[in-house]
Amino acid sequence: MTMSSLGPAAASPEEATRYQVVRRLTRAAAHSDAQLIAEAAALADGWAVLVDHLGRLICGAPATAGPEGVRAAAHPQVHPHLTVRKMTGAVLVIGPGSATSSSRTDLIARTTVDLFRMRARIRREEETHHAELRLHTAVLHLLLKCQPDLAIDVLGGPVVTHATVFRLAGQSVQAAQQALLRATQPSVSLSNTRMLVCVKGQELVVVALHGTGDDRRRALPLVRRIADQHQLAAGMSGPVPLDMVATAWAEAGRARHSSADGCLTSATGMGAHGLLRVVPEHRLAAWSAAILHPLDREQHRTLEASLRSGSTRATAAVLNVSEGTVRTRLRGISTLLGTELDHPTVQAQLLLAVRTPAAPVQSASSARLLPDPPLPTDLLNSDQAHRWASARLSPLDMPQRIALRCWLQHRGRTAPAAAELNLSRSTLTDWLAKCGKVLYLDLSSATVRAELHLAVETVATLADTSARLPRRGGRTYRGQRT
Repeated sequence: MTMSSLGPAAASPEEATRYQVVRRLTRAAAHSDAQLIAEAAALADGWAVLVDHLGRLICGAPATAGPEGVRAAAHPQVHPHLTVRKMTGAVLVIGPGSATSSSRTDLIARTTVDLFRMRARIRREEETHHAELRLHTAVLHLLLKCQPDLAIDVLGGPVVTHATVFRLAGQSVQAAQQALLRATQPSVSLSNTRMLVCVKGQELVVVALHGTGDDRRRALPLVRRIADQHQLAAGMSGPVPLDMVATAWAEAGRARHSSADGCLTSATGMGAHGLLRVVPEHRLAAWSAAILHPLDREQHRTLEASLRSGSTRATAAVLNVSEGTVRTRLRGISTLLGTELDHPTVQAQLLLAVRTPAAPVQSASSARLLPDPPLPTDLLNSDQAHRWASARLSPLDMPQRIALRCWLQHRGRTAPAAAELNLSRSTLTDWLAKCGKVLYLDLSSATVRAELHLAVETVATLADTSARLPRRGGRTYRGQRT
């Protein structure tokens, strides 16, 4: 019978002793420097002292060993019977007992030094993470206060022009934050940061920084995976210029409220069926540039804030100006564009134009927006537009489609839409919730409502009016039309 057939050989007494020494020291290192020193002294059957690079006592066991350890650290050649090991920023001194062998003392010293180095590295990493989080939070605060220039100064590194905001909430926010930090491998300098990660209130916030292209999609799969692994409800805004992060913050918050645990819901919501995906990029860029050509940067920003936020008050808060200033600017924009900004179809077309992610196309001419056709032929011809709209709205029945169209014509206001439909507000609210459910869309999103408006107007017939809404009697409706 061979030796191998008897199973693995038992560890020698010396190997078992080495294992026990390393195990005991490792367990002590998990608690504190002082406990590690105390364990080293106990294993050496003597004493142990840790001294800093200035010759000051850090900790020692027993306490009476401190003075001798400090002298030995300063003049090791005078104390040959002691074991002295230098490391970055400190010196370890061990005074072994008379019965402790030199090999055992050497093992204790080497293992203790390695464990001190490991603890120092962990502390440095924790300090880096804390500093990174503070910087991330500061940059986010500047962006939310509409101070992108200051935020860019703090960021440094590659130039970024746009941001996409993710907001996640749930029971495991802290664990999810640590997972994201490990995945992104932050640098305290922020010089190469393309993603801000911080906790604000009860939410984990991620801000992907990018240019006008599609760089933001690098963050999307990572955030989606974190939301799934930690069962967080997550909302995602559309990409916005850096000075519009406050608007993106609100978009992401609305999307998160409509999201389920473990899911990431986009405020733009249409996914592969969205017009930014359906319309060829070069057509969309050329059309958008022609439409917005008359506007300067301030006017473009005012228009985008108004369309995304949906109210004068919210727009004023984003731009940090008065409501009167917003109304004055919008009147000027309406004149420059030669269109009525209050028209819901024009608003939907303009929101599509300002959302165009491609870099602006230089154009010497401007184009005028018209409500008919709802989808300009510069983007899709009539057959393409009808196919797109029909496919998107196919899950809705006729009453739902009529109710949704009326609500969208009233720019998402329930009370006037319910009055026109002769429905109670609670009934209309219930119908709209069902529409959102069958379409898998968040109707609180301005961008979703805009694209749905273009879709319902594209396929609308003479029968799709509030007067043609089927009446079933009972308490569902307020009453009959005269």
